Amino acid sequence: VQLQACGGGLVQPGGSLRLSCAASGFTSDHYTIGWFRQAPGKEREGVSYIGDSRKFYAESVKGRFTISRDNAKNTVYLQMNSVTPDDTAVYYCAAKEGPRPITSEMRRDRAYNMWGQGTQVTVSS
Repeated sequence: VQLQACGGGLVQPGGSLRLSCAASGFTSDHYTIGWFRQAPGKEREGVSYIGDSRKFYAESVKGRFTISRDNAKNTVYLQMNSVTPDDTAVYYCAAKEGPRPITSEMRRDRAYNMWGQGTQVTVSS
């Protein structure tokens, strides 16, 4: 049972990147999935979540990032558009069993008990 995050890299400001979170050993649409990020010297913060068919975005990424599921591929994606240097961080996906509403508790990293290894996103010209 594991999550595999990938798709990070170097992108110019204003560019786009798509992160993938592939689940193995379990069916991802039976889980709530969250994307988190941690920049150097900063605490980990929640970016986007998908639960009981509803989605939630942090204010800092709303309108630029889109979270989606591909159940056939057992994968959750984070499409990142119009990126800025402030989006530079290691991005992690995490899972919690059960498709849940995205309450304030579900936006905290402590609510998730399964984590991927992280993928680096660097936004720089």
